[in-house]
Amino acid sequence: MNFSSCIFCDLDKDRVILSNKLAISFRDNFPVTPLHTLIIPKRHIKDYFELTQDELIACYEIIKQLKEDLTKEDPSIEGFNIGINSGEVAGQTIFHCHIHLIPRREGDVENPRGGIRHIIPGKGFY
Repeated sequence: MNFSSCIFCDLDKDRVILSNKLAISFRDNFPVTPLHTLIIPKRHIKDYFELTQDELIACYEIIKQLKEDLTKEDPSIEGFNIGINSGEVAGQTIFHCHIHLIPRREGDVENPRGGIRHIIPGKGFY
């Protein structure tokens, strides 16, 4: 990783939680919930749709391990949201592919029904 002017490519190696040949993970600077973690490919690519099959698998392997590690670290975690913003209109602000792993706990929102459907106001409850 060494793409000029990309904060993810220039990430301090001390922040890395898990890594493999093609991907790394680290805590989000602006967490939605405690232990909110990002998973990124080491290769600088714009978004999810540019991931190769091998990069997809590498990211998935980290997500699975993080799920195990985070639920051991914090037994109050009972679920997760996994999210990807692809494109500026979808809310992407850093144009290096990244996957959000957001731990969820009982009572962290009044009514969790609809989950990520709440991205569009009024569409979460059905």
